Amino acid sequence: MSAQNEPVSVGRPYIPTYGIPENTDGVLPWSFVTERMDKARNYWVSTTRPDGRPHATPVWGVWLEGRLIFGGGPDTRRARNIAQNGHVSVHLESGDEVVIIEGIAEEIHDKAVMDKADDIYEVKYNLRHGPHMWELKPSVAFAWTKFPDDTTRFNFK
Repeated sequence: MSAQNEPVSVGRPYIPTYGIPENTDGVLPWSFVTERMDKARNYWVSTTRPDGRPHATPVWGVWLEGRLIFGGGPDTRRARNIAQNGHVSVHLESGDEVVIIEGIAEEIHDKAVMDKADDIYEVKYNLRHGPHMWELKPSVAFAWTKFPDDTTRFNFK
C-alpha cells in the first residue's frame, strides 16, 4: 500500500441538464471526502453478482492512507462478488453531505497493512476485524453538500 492516495485532478462530473456549473469555482476540497470517510461508522458497499444483479450492504471499515479497508467473511455474497468482479461503489449514509467512491477492491494479504488497519479498527469499533480484509483503491470520487453548486468529481490514476 502506498503512502497517501490523492486525486490527480478535481473538477465537475458530467451530468447534463442538472445545472452543474461549468467552472470549478466552489468545488469541494479532497479533505471534505477524507474527513467524512475517516469519521464514518458505516459504509455502503455495492458490488455486482455474477449474473449482473446489484448487491449492496453496510460494512464497518477504516479509512487508511486514502483507501477504504473493510472486511467480511470469505463466503459472504459481497466477498464472492468481489472475487469475481472487484469493481465496487461505496457511499456514506448522508444524502446531504454526499461522498461516493468508485474503484477496485482487492483482498489484502500484507500482514503489516492488515495489522495497521486492525489497530485503527479496534479503536473505532472496540474489536479486531479478523483475517479477511479488502482495500478499495479509488479511481473516481464524487462529493457535494449543495447540489448542484458544489458538486465535485475527483479523478485518480
